[in-house]
Amino acid sequence: MLEWDQDTPVDAQWWDTKIREAIARRSHFAGRPETDSYRIIHSEADLLPGLIADKYGDYIVVQFLTSGTDLRKEIITASLQKYMNPKGIYERSDSNSRSLEGLAASNGLLYGEMPPEQLEIRENNIRFRVNISDGQKSGYFLDQRENRKLVAGYVKDKQVLDCFCYSGGFSLYAQQAGAAGVTSVDSSAPAIQTVAANYEANQLQANPEQLIEADVFDFLRKAQAQQKHWDVIILDPPKLSPSRQAVERAQRAYKDLNMQAMKLMRPGDLLATFSCSGSITLDHFKQIIAWAATDARKQVQIIQTFGQPEDHPIRASFPESEYLKGVLCRVI
Repeated sequence: MLEWDQDTPVDAQWWDTKIREAIARRSHFAGRPETDSYRIIHSEADLLPGLIADKYGDYIVVQFLTSGTDLRKEIITASLQKYMNPKGIYERSDSNSRSLEGLAASNGLLYGEMPPEQLEIRENNIRFRVNISDGQKSGYFLDQRENRKLVAGYVKDKQVLDCFCYSGGFSLYAQQAGAAGVTSVDSSAPAIQTVAANYEANQLQANPEQLIEADVFDFLRKAQAQQKHWDVIILDPPKLSPSRQAVERAQRAYKDLNMQAMKLMRPGDLLATFSCSGSITLDHFKQIIAWAATDARKQVQIIQTFGQPEDHPIRASFPESEYLKGVLCRVI
């Protein structure tokens, strides 16, 4: 559903207007020296179903997730070029959702010059190197920007474990905020290499022993056997429930993951745990945390909830656009 008014033609001008309006709603982001990357189009929430566009420095990464947007690729690219004037526009239409409409993956340059293999962006004055062509999602997880800053407010002088660290977003924020030590874990070797590169980009010293390539579920179990301990644990897994059909399996995985983390925790320790599965609501996620605490034989308080930043808005008539949620728990 693109347009409610049957008298309004969904033509090139319609697309151009909707894109211009979405960009205008984020005009206050433009020119910020501390943050040069943010989402400019958020699909249904911006009245543009099937279209995602992210700004990374001087480049735009766009995802066409439906046949409708895929057919209007040239129109959409021209509007993004007109209103954003980027150095280049790169397509990352490799989401599994395209297969539901009979579309194959489609990646490549749509306009301008190719982004560098390691594009450096700024987020709250922290530098990150982003691989637009091969990284997860559109290259980086822009949606955790504000949550990284919030969690960093709790880590000074503490030992921090960042699980599913990817390129080290939470890790770098914690290090900058004065954590006593940060351990970063991810199953991807390129991700761990990117964390090390991001430490270097921010002139921070990385301890190779604290950059760990491992399956997080296995790592947490081994850490229990070795009686390891961290004051703050961060769990930011990939989408475990891509559809409603996967909810039951996903809730078991979320429960096990959080339970294993809680078994490592002592009174006063903090757990920042997230879900980016749109089919898992915040209330459902809180219930899963309660189950995990019961099985871990821990008492926990939820002291803060997390959501999406304003460049990833939630459309009131489309609750599925509220996909990112998280809670900060304290063991008591």
